[in-house]
Amino acid sequence: MKAKSLPNKPVFHWLRLGCLAALATAASGLLAVEAIRPQQRIELFNGKDFTGWILFVPDADPQQTWSVREGVIHCTGKPAGYIRTREQYRDYKLTVEWRFLKPGNTGVLLHMTGPDRVWPRSIEAQGMYGNQGDFWVIGGTTFKEHGGKQDRRVPKQGPSHEKPVGEWNTYEILCKGDTIRVFVNGHLVNQATECSDTAGHICIQSEGSEFEVRRVTLEPVD
Repeated sequence: MKAKSLPNKPVFHWLRLGCLAALATAASGLLAVEAIRPQQRIELFNGKDFTGWILFVPDADPQQTWSVREGVIHCTGKPAGYIRTREQYRDYKLTVEWRFLKPGNTGVLLHMTGPDRVWPRSIEAQGMYGNQGDFWVIGGTTFKEHGGKQDRRVPKQGPSHEKPVGEWNTYEILCKGDTIRVFVNGHLVNQATECSDTAGHICIQSEGSEFEVRRVTLEPVD
């Protein structure tokens, strides 16, 4: 009887090791992706669709929450979720122009990292009507002014500078190194220094209220 041929174990072993090494290299390459530091103006919203964004609404169709109508982003506010940039960024000036159709709540999540969930690790620049400019720490982030207190909120400094419902507000956020400065319609309203997180995705929240966004722009912080 003819003996059965056996697989060449040394060759198989080295092929398997080669495949594992290739997978490890690919994985490390993904982990090593560095956050982008803008060198010129970047229009994050193109006025037509969600190119460059990920829509996240748990257990629901995000397109029922987020849409683009007549050149502006429209959000119903329900269910809770967000849109986030596909890329990660650091050291930038972010400008968001938005308006509420009735008094409500939203926000900008800065330096978002980790898995998509409600809510992900980030530092929130509050967008709630009457409270734009507050900070909230989420998922273990912190900064000097927060001081490790139990309350996750750090209120804005001074009065509100928001415009009436239905009018467009300009929200400017300067992220440089470990510092975040927030301006509402040209007025500095809050500052966070020695931030634990300094880079990540940028998110705009769906958080219960209908609103619109007509501009989302990044520029070099300097």
